[in-house]
Amino acid sequence: MMTDPIADMLTRIRNGLMSRKKAVDIRGSKLNVGIARVFKDEGYIADYKVMDLTAQGTLRVYLKYGPDGEEIIQKLSRASKPSRRVYCGVDEIPSVMGGLGIAVLSTPKGILSDRECRRERVGGEVLCTVS
Repeated sequence: MMTDPIADMLTRIRNGLMSRKKAVDIRGSKLNVGIARVFKDEGYIADYKVMDLTAQGTLRVYLKYGPDGEEIIQKLSRASKPSRRVYCGVDEIPSVMGGLGIAVLSTPKGILSDRECRRERVGGEVLCTVS
């Protein structure tokens, strides 16, 4: 039984980047697919694909590296945890590295990046930050 599927997803991506993998497989869920969509839209991963190999499904995330092989994602951290949820209004959305990174939020309009939240004028639960 997994208590925190988001933390598992972030850990698999971090481990895949450290071992220079081209892709990592993650347990599929709507939440994980939403996070992967935000990562792709913001340019942190190359692509993702939902694969129906099992009853739950698998999400394959294709990792992205720079021209010299450097990692695009330098730091990936979980903000809100099962034991301590972090919520913020639209005026309190954190700015990661002065706008160079992103925060991923769960909002009433779906999973959005901090830039999208400011444009849509919604707040929500801060899931993770990427820089």
